Amino acid sequence: MPAAVLGGLGTYLPPRRVSNEELADRFDTSDEWIRTRTGIRQRRWADTGQSTGDLATEAGHRALKSAGLDLGADVDLVVLATTTPDHPCPATAPDVAARLGLSRAAAYDISAVCSGFVYALEVASNALLAGRAQTALVIGAETYSTILNPQDRTTSVIFGDGAGAAVLRRGEADEPGAFAGFDLGSDGNDKDLICIPDGGSRQRATHQEPGDDGRYFTMQGKKVFASAVRRMSESSAALLDRVGWPVDSVDHLVGHQANVRILRAVAEQIGIEAARAVIDIDRVGNTSAASIPLALAEASSAGTVAPGDRVLLTAFGGGLTWGSAALTWPDITAC
Repeated sequence: MPAAVLGGLGTYLPPRRVSNEELADRFDTSDEWIRTRTGIRQRRWADTGQSTGDLATEAGHRALKSAGLDLGADVDLVVLATTTPDHPCPATAPDVAARLGLSRAAAYDISAVCSGFVYALEVASNALLAGRAQTALVIGAETYSTILNPQDRTTSVIFGDGAGAAVLRRGEADEPGAFAGFDLGSDGNDKDLICIPDGGSRQRATHQEPGDDGRYFTMQGKKVFASAVRRMSESSAALLDRVGWPVDSVDHLVGHQANVRILRAVAEQIGIEAARAVIDIDRVGNTSAASIPLALAEASSAGTVAPGDRVLLTAFGGGLTWGSAALTWPDITAC
C-alpha cells in the first residue's frame, strides 16, 4: 500500500540569541518569571533584513541535503506553512522554490498558524498518495519577531524565529518513515483568541488606517491554554484509534512547542509518560509552524528517536486549528 515517507529533515535558526535576561530588562520582569510560566530560557530572532523566505530557503536546502538531493532536484511540490510571509501577495513558497532551483514545482503557502506544519504534511501526503507528486518539500518557517508588539510582555517573551523542512516521497506503508495517518480540525468561532486584528481586507474595508496595536499579534493566553490541551489531546486520541496504535506503543510525543506546561498536560491527558514528550522550547521558544520540525531535528540529532520508533505529532494554532500525524521514524540524518 502506498504512503508518504519522510526522507529528509533540515532546519535553520537565526544566529541571534535572545536571552530571558535581555527581555527581563526590557519588560521589567525576570528570568524566573519567564521560565516558570513558559519553560523558555532563550529564543532566536532574525537579524535585520532577514525574512521568513530566507529562513525557509536555508531549511529547505538542508532538508534536500538530508534526503540526498541536490538543489534543482526533481521535486514536484513545495508547501510552506507560515503566519509571517514575506509579502501579503504573492505567496512566499514560489520564491523559495525558485531559490532552491525548483522553479517548475507547484508551490504555495498554507496559513494555519501553529498547526501549519501538520496541515502541510497532510496536504503533501495526499498529493503523493494520489500520484500527483513523487517528491514533496514541506517547510514551516516563521519570523514572529516582526509581528510582536514591543510593548507586550506576554507575547514578546514567548515567540522565536526559525524554520524546519521535511522531504516526503511516495513509498510503501510498511517502511520506516511512513506516515500512518492524520487528523485535522478547526473552529472558527474562536478565531479572535489568536489573531492580528488589522492589515487584512476586513480592516481595509472600513477605510480606516490600522491602529497602533492592531498590526501586532495578539493572544488570549488563558483561554488558548485550555483549548490547546483539549484539542491536541482529543485529536491525538482520535488518530491513535484510527491507525490502531495503543497509547503505550507510542515511543515519542512531539507536540507543538507552545508552552512546557501545555506539552506536559497533553501528554498526561493522552496517557503518555512525560519522559516520552520531546521538548526543546527552552532553547528556541515558540516558533509556531516551525516548532515541530525543529523539535524532530533536535530529537534526531540527540539520538532520542531511533529508526522504527513510533512518533506522534500534534499541534494547535490560531483559527482555531489543530492536527495530529503518526509516523514510524526512518533512518535519516537531520541537517
